[in-house]
Amino acid sequence: MNVDAKPLLWSVMILLVAGRSVFGQAAPEEAYLEGSKLPYFGSVHPWNRRFFYEHTEGEDFLPGRIGQREMLDIVENRTKEAVAYCQQRLKTDPEDLESLFNLAVAWCELNEIPQALATMKRALAAGLPFERFLAGPRDLLEPLTKTAAFRRLASQQDIQLLHGPMLGCLTDRSARFWVRTADEVPVQVLVSTSENMAQPMKSATFTSDAESDYTAIAEIDGLTAETRYYYDVLVDGKPTLGPEFPSIRTYAPTGDKSRFDVAFGGGAGFNPDYERMWNTIASHNLSAFLFLGDNVYIDLPGQPNGLHHYTYYRRQSRPEYRRFVASTAMYAIWDDHDCAMDDLFFGPYVDKPSWKRAAWRLFHNNWNNPGYGDGEEQPGCWFEFSIGDVDFFLLDGRFYRTNPHVEQPSMLGPIQKAWLMKAIARSRATFKVLVSPVPWAFDAKGDSLDTWNGYRDERKEIFDFLTEKKIEGIVLISADRHRSDARLIDREGAYPLYEFESSRLTNKKFAEPKGKTLFSYHQKCSFGKLTFDTTRRDPEVTFQIVNIDNETMHSLTVKKSQLSH
Repeated sequence: MNVDAKPLLWSVMILLVAGRSVFGQAAPEEAYLEGSKLPYFGSVHPWNRRFFYEHTEGEDFLPGRIGQREMLDIVENRTKEAVAYCQQRLKTDPEDLESLFNLAVAWCELNEIPQALATMKRALAAGLPFERFLAGPRDLLEPLTKTAAFRRLASQQDIQLLHGPMLGCLTDRSARFWVRTADEVPVQVLVSTSENMAQPMKSATFTSDAESDYTAIAEIDGLTAETRYYYDVLVDGKPTLGPEFPSIRTYAPTGDKSRFDVAFGGGAGFNPDYERMWNTIASHNLSAFLFLGDNVYIDLPGQPNGLHHYTYYRRQSRPEYRRFVASTAMYAIWDDHDCAMDDLFFGPYVDKPSWKRAAWRLFHNNWNNPGYGDGEEQPGCWFEFSIGDVDFFLLDGRFYRTNPHVEQPSMLGPIQKAWLMKAIARSRATFKVLVSPVPWAFDAKGDSLDTWNGYRDERKEIFDFLTEKKIEGIVLISADRHRSDARLIDREGAYPLYEFESSRLTNKKFAEPKGKTLFSYHQKCSFGKLTFDTTRRDPEVTFQIVNIDNETMHSLTVKKSQLSH
């Protein structure tokens, strides 16, 4: 079946809006509760599908949006339009891997299985990993994957490990390893101080679960602090890594003085030209990497569907990313583009809108964090962890964020805010790093209310708490703006706070500097690197902006004595 390419009426497609806009806010009808003139969730921007159509044409062209546009047409039953657009793209670039993948999926939806099989083989020949067709979206690919021809190919490949391993929850004595598998199968981790995995320690056996999208997290305990270990992952009893095994290095004991590097960033839209960023970051042999939101750019509010899963899978299948997350401990929070759309306020409720918890569960299934808010009763993406005598407090700036135009707006919600203050007050760490998905500085995004600028009283409450309790060693980091900055925030009656921001990991688009900065960089993709050294008489932290070509563009060292009363 041939579908002729034809002009797509994308202007009709982006007008998929059932709602209203009032006082500069846009939201669907369900966001307006009875008697309220303001939506309890929504955005300051149009509540529509513009990202998937406007940004695949002309000056707004963004490479990562092409595959999403194709997949969105499929999941929203515009499959013939998806075929036409994929074929149009492939005329320009015959080896466009994402268009080949989506064309195969579209043929499945049209029940044109011979074309689906032929397109899959073409994609594999162009370099797409076979794992992509095992990972899915499984429901969309089922007409292909249940055929005898596909099963023969799968048996020849004999692949069970689809994504990962992703290292996380690293401590001085333990580690967790996240994986996604093809089937519900047992998973076990082996670790050894020997490069050839001699006399390994073995974790308990865990089983990947279809309910969590075929993921499993295997944990191993009883490790020695500040020691390098090599590891393998047994999936269904078979080793999956090697002959050069990935390695990890355990942290110094909590509270001990140490020297280590961590890095952070946001703004990681999928971009094949810039996926080499993960190689650049991995070359720094970090103790941890912090994803601060806009990690994958889903931008589709509602119950998770094939587009949500596709958006995660294409990044998780990249070899550069897989190598990176296998050897560096990952810690992740989300931001607006990960859970709904830009400049989102999600509202104060746990289960409203109806798809809110499902969006959180999708995030939960794809990361390897020490915690996710207060669990099922009070879900979220906040948590804390420690390396030596440095404590990190990662905040969820979206799940409980209220409309900034209501009285006493809140970004964190009362439970998360109480947790933060209690956790900071009990910390005895030399440095305490407060991690926000959006900038702390009011002027980082002009007059926008999407940063802490829209929640000034709550930020003041937090900063006043730091002053009242005489809490020393506070360092602020953040993301959201498509650049890297260093700023100094003055406080009355207390030491000024340094804020380090970075959020252009792989994004094509950049944001010009705004407000008062110590320095700023946006010319190339970059990440923020923090080197902590608490072994010095006056402990210090050094912030560096490093670009995708591994060039250090700016550097600043702050001593503990500068962060004291």
